[in-house]
Amino acid sequence: MLVALLAASLTTAVAQITTSPYSKQGFGLLGDNASGIQRQMGGVGYAMQNGRAINVMNPASYSQVDSLTFLWDVGFDLNNVWSKEDDKSGHNFGGGLDYLTAQFRIMNHLGGSFGLVPYSSVGYTYSGKIDGGTETLTGSGGLSQLYLGLGYEPLKGLSVGANVSYLFGTITNTNATSTSSMTSYQRLMEVRDWNINLGVQYAAQLTARDRLTLGLAWTPRKSMHGHAWGVVLDSQDTKADTVGFTSMSGKYEQPNTLGVGLGYNHDNRWLAEVDFTYQNWKNAKYYPIEGFESLTSKFDNRWKAAAGLQFSPNRRGSYVGSMAFRVGAFYNHDYQNIMGNNVRDYGATVGVGLPVPAGKTTVNVGLEWRHRTSTPEAMITEDYLNITLSVNFNELWFWKNKIR
Repeated sequence: MLVALLAASLTTAVAQITTSPYSKQGFGLLGDNASGIQRQMGGVGYAMQNGRAINVMNPASYSQVDSLTFLWDVGFDLNNVWSKEDDKSGHNFGGGLDYLTAQFRIMNHLGGSFGLVPYSSVGYTYSGKIDGGTETLTGSGGLSQLYLGLGYEPLKGLSVGANVSYLFGTITNTNATSTSSMTSYQRLMEVRDWNINLGVQYAAQLTARDRLTLGLAWTPRKSMHGHAWGVVLDSQDTKADTVGFTSMSGKYEQPNTLGVGLGYNHDNRWLAEVDFTYQNWKNAKYYPIEGFESLTSKFDNRWKAAAGLQFSPNRRGSYVGSMAFRVGAFYNHDYQNIMGNNVRDYGATVGVGLPVPAGKTTVNVGLEWRHRTSTPEAMITEDYLNITLSVNFNELWFWKNKIR
């Protein structure tokens, strides 16, 4: 069943539906490779080590995989968005498959992982009046990452790892005007690229019950590969015109990304972590298609701060004692800059891990509130209420019964 689910995911890529006009610029709204568990803790993960949960945010964590299990993690997201612009308000639903990941042990101190996670998502529809008619703007698509990673512990407490991924997807931005005739302007970006993410973690055992972990993750600046072009279609013409077809290589870039996290574990009951992410988008190239973008797109450097806490009362006790309770918060200064306005969002999260009786599978259910706007001018204000659901399958593939 899980193999079939992976095949379906590869066919549709990441099917999550975004509903935000802020996804119009650049590559859309960015993902951070956070699992359902991590999102319920505010999106932390650079220092997280858990042999029974998958942490794509830092591939060094794969070295800590439980030696007897093969892990699968499937995540879904449902979002309810309330938006306001001047005296206008709107309400939209979105969601779908968020990610699909797997993790397994290769040998002592060496673990591997593979899966499909979102890089970015685009989705919006809004309209307005222009001289003599109306204008409708729509956007769809996004980029996904199909990755394969390894994590190794060469020295006790020190782990290193890497994810290599295939980056793919198509982003479509459409501007349709209706006056005496109807004209459609489309900007398309088709990405077919590779990516790499490197990670390191160091865990210091302070006492028999207390452990402190420092984690670092880095994605290097690199040119994006693929093609971008524009399409013009007039209702009075019989065919569409292609404009500005160009290779993305050397004209579009992803920036350096650095993430650092500090985690504290007490008696495997309390887990606390704080994270910081920085992306140098100001220096990343982004080429405007002539006739489709009147001004060169401007980006800000992105940074995000997050904190999370998890409490597991007693894993070997009652059912309630074996549950995991999570809270978190985050603040994100995004990379989009719209007519001199910075886009920012912040939010709070809660969640619970529910063990499935007679097995090691866990169902994680979370609630996330997020507020997004621009400053100094609040062009559009958005409030999100997201429901996150992930299922962590823990299968004993490597267990061998003793012969009596």
